[in-house]
Amino acid sequence: MAARVFFLFTLGYFLSYFFRSANAVLSKDLSMDLGLSPAQLGFMTSLFYLAFALTQLPLGGLLDRLGPRRVTPLFLTVAALGSLVFGLAPGFAVLALGRALIGVGMASALMGAMKAFSLWFPRTYATMSTLLVGLGATGGLLAATPLALLKESVGWRGVFLGAALLVLLVALALYLGVRDAPPGTALPRASREEGSAWRHPALLRVGALAFSFAGGFLALQTLWAGAYPYALGYGAVQVGNLLLLYSLSAVFGFLVSGYLADRFGTARVLLLSGALFALGLALLLMKALGAAYLVLGFFGAFNILTLTQARELVPPHLTGRATTLVNLMGIGGTFLLQWGIGVVVGSLGYPAAFLGLLALQLLALLLYRPLLRPPRTGQGRA
Repeated sequence: MAARVFFLFTLGYFLSYFFRSANAVLSKDLSMDLGLSPAQLGFMTSLFYLAFALTQLPLGGLLDRLGPRRVTPLFLTVAALGSLVFGLAPGFAVLALGRALIGVGMASALMGAMKAFSLWFPRTYATMSTLLVGLGATGGLLAATPLALLKESVGWRGVFLGAALLVLLVALALYLGVRDAPPGTALPRASREEGSAWRHPALLRVGALAFSFAGGFLALQTLWAGAYPYALGYGAVQVGNLLLLYSLSAVFGFLVSGYLADRFGTARVLLLSGALFALGLALLLMKALGAAYLVLGFFGAFNILTLTQARELVPPHLTGRATTLVNLMGIGGTFLLQWGIGVVVGSLGYPAAFLGLLALQLLALLLYRPLLRPPRTGQGRA
């Protein structure tokens, strides 16, 4: 049963990563077929993240009260509906609705897995959860050349109609094939007085680090790590190679981060990796792009440990709310930092933008540093 839990939740996250990445390959087809302007294309694509972020807090409460076995399949069904709406969309408005529904539904893929893993793999939680993320992130590879070949055969609409059926099958498999917790272990329940993750102020320190660390990592990976070398005069193939280095380094970072956290302690590994991510930002300022992208990708992936840290700071009945709160800060950081970097670049240039990102990361690490004290599970620390 434990292996089935891991496989099915990992498959759900794989599909989530595929959907978030798919529009990069399909953007030309969507624009031509539906007459989308660049602004409409960008707004529609960003709705995945906006819907994903807005869903986090209510999702956490549902996971804690009802369990991941019921909640995750329900949300995946919403994602399947969104994929169906997207595939049948006659124009921009319906397309945007479908994209938003996919974001709402896929918000449960990672968080449901984190809740389930906290119950099924309590002693190796960091290792198993980051292994999930590393393997799931390969969904982005499926949304590259394989997707380009597939849409030539069935069209972009056929891709989303087929994906809707696949997501629905995974939802059904999760509902029928997994349990919330191992046999003999009850799903932890919170009393009304204990039901708020906000009562644990240490989570705000973790959230601040997630804002700069996860937000900075994703803001670079999904936009500025490509735009910057273009601005320096690099050609398309060179830029593609740099982005591949960033992404492959991130996959390896995801895969080893959990093992290191279990071996040496989450707070220690998170602080060190955050500092090395700051080093990568300094390398960007020095225009040493090869070394910078290797460091930023590999150590930036360790940002996933902010979710592990959130789980360690609260009792079991609050893990859903704690992890979704911290994830909200990371996704919010992605929105704001991606936009903010653009504003600074437009007025002051790339060096000022990267210097600001470096300063923010160092400030977040300073705020996080008190959590190096040995954790007391279930008690928040200021």
